[in-house]
Amino acid sequence: MEYRKLGQSELYLSAITLGAWAAGGWMWGGTERVDAIEAIRAAYSLGVTSIDTAPIYGQGQSEEIVGEAIKGIPRDKVQILTKFGMRWDDTMGDFGFKSVDNNGKPIDVYKYAGRDSIIKECEDSLRRLQTDYIDLYQIHWPDVTTSIEETFEAVLRLEEQGKIRAAGVSNYNMEQTQQANAVLPIASNQVPYSILRRNIERELVPYAIKNEIGILAYSPLERGLLTGKIKPGHVFPEGDHRAGLPVYSGESVVKVNGFLDKIKPLADSKYATLSQLILRWTIDQPGITIALAGTRNVGQSIVNAGAIDIKLEESDKQFIQEQLVKAGLYA
Repeated sequence: MEYRKLGQSELYLSAITLGAWAAGGWMWGGTERVDAIEAIRAAYSLGVTSIDTAPIYGQGQSEEIVGEAIKGIPRDKVQILTKFGMRWDDTMGDFGFKSVDNNGKPIDVYKYAGRDSIIKECEDSLRRLQTDYIDLYQIHWPDVTTSIEETFEAVLRLEEQGKIRAAGVSNYNMEQTQQANAVLPIASNQVPYSILRRNIERELVPYAIKNEIGILAYSPLERGLLTGKIKPGHVFPEGDHRAGLPVYSGESVVKVNGFLDKIKPLADSKYATLSQLILRWTIDQPGITIALAGTRNVGQSIVNAGAIDIKLEESDKQFIQEQLVKAGLYA
């Protein structure tokens, strides 16, 4: 495994970091707790020491699963990344969307990052994770009802108290990142980035490189689409949010699979799966510190961790880029 320094913080994260959203089941058609715990432990045994979660993932279930999975592992050998600012148990802040929990109960999700709410959320996360500190504490989404200054002054207090080691943002644009970074040093920005979605390369990545801010790429496999396992007409289980995503429309799936067919011989030549090839491509891009790879079972953990062993030459990257253009997936 490769370990990379996160911005100007003292944190080193595994280049392939485990994303635990799906482990919590919410919006993924439910969860199998035992499978999720085994998946996390298998990933750790392969060098994936960093785990990204959030309270909203399963309304606490993902954090609880992570806390149980890392029992017995020396705390300084694993890096816990979690978030704040999405409440399903209160109605303050900016209304986000309606959803249902894992039991089918309707919930309203609000984006809220006021001072008192952050302090409460941190204490709740520490309890669920069964730890006394969080390595990276990230605001999940921007909250238009609370000033960035108030939010990150509260985060700074948590850092001073030793409850968090570093602060990060998620889904922030460049201007918002600048504002947060003026209050306290921001270690990272977690944003969507994949071979199909590269808009952050225009402004955010250059800014992050210049200011030594890490980029945590989430959905690098486009929620499974880039594994090559999703074919036209695929039926998702009830409660799986992917069914309504434009990238999973019939035309998009056909186009993406055409691209994957073209690069599969390259993956085969490296004894790699398509997902391993795509994950390696992702962490090789300028400014990208780590790729978050979701897992729900041991098999997925093994495949994701194996991406680190792939080596891409410049000619390989050029070939991939050419196929993207030919498929109409990159202008």
